[in-house]
Amino acid sequence: MSTQSRPREQETLADIVVVDYGLGNLRSVSRGLERAGAAVSIESDPEAFGDADGVVLPGVGAFGEGMENAESVRDALVEVAESDTPLFGICLGMQMLLTESEEAEREGQGDVKGLDLVPGRNVRFEAGQTVPHMGWNDLSVQREHPLVEGVDGRYAYFVHSYYAVPDDEGAVVATTDYGGSFPAIVANDDGTVFGTQFHPEKSGETGLTILRNFVELCAE
Repeated sequence: MSTQSRPREQETLADIVVVDYGLGNLRSVSRGLERAGAAVSIESDPEAFGDADGVVLPGVGAFGEGMENAESVRDALVEVAESDTPLFGICLGMQMLLTESEEAEREGQGDVKGLDLVPGRNVRFEAGQTVPHMGWNDLSVQREHPLVEGVDGRYAYFVHSYYAVPDDEGAVVATTDYGGSFPAIVANDDGTVFGTQFHPEKSGETGLTILRNFVELCAE
């Protein structure tokens, strides 16, 4: 499936593919990217990924279901990462960039492997914390990355019960606090594979700034 759309009355900076694997806010993510200056196509055909300036992996739901649904595009996503084309995971999509998640074990799904593009594990908030974590939290930038230009200290919208724990602390680009600090944005060593635990498409001007940063990175 391919759905094409282009922003009106503004210059198109980059061609972005939003991956359709049956989970995710495809339309709202696409509209946010269009506002940021992208021409967007929603694709389930992995052959379309290679022609894009950037690829977005959205996601809402459980880790095991996400990886099962994405099995047909797994190899293509790894190829995107290896090609240095920017790959941007959102919420569940960010968690899928990691190696594994304890969510699969809690759901009785056994050993479910993620994409392993950012080595690490997703864990559940500790007992006593209300889950899901839902609402607005401020971002604290931990290291330079094009995605976080102009967003330090600004607020983003979160809805999740699990969070990423990368093997390498250097993979943490920004943090937020919910009964303790956890990664809000992670990235691989090269900085071309990255993700936000929050939803930029639901995060007002903060989210639009991040999406613009992403589109500009893809346009380079």
